[in-house]
Amino acid sequence: MKVAVSCTGQDLDSQVDSRFGRAASFLLVDTETLAFEVVANTQNLQAAQGAGVQAASLIARLKPAAVLTGHCGPKAFQVLQAAGVPVYVGVSGTVKEAVARFKKGEFTPSTAPNAEGHW
Repeated sequence: MKVAVSCTGQDLDSQVDSRFGRAASFLLVDTETLAFEVVANTQNLQAAQGAGVQAASLIARLKPAAVLTGHCGPKAFQVLQAAGVPVYVGVSGTVKEAVARFKKGEFTPSTAPNAEGHW
């Protein structure tokens, strides 16, 4: 199973980025092997608006089994939910730690966004 994790860097030791739409990048991580692919989010880092929707559209196209992030705004959450991708918020630590906790079932899928738009 592959999960998308918002992160501040480009490897498993990177910190989970608390921001979904303006995350530095995403790692698409295989939860069994920890093999990963870096998905750049550079186009959304300085976007005046729409960063969350654009990032969510990018991730939805990759069809991960879940998204792990710190905060997710309403529009991004709606795009991911419409694509059938569960969102787990309040995630912190390194990407590797987050994936391990996800595998252990320590997170609950969110039923609503946990951030206002444009924060």
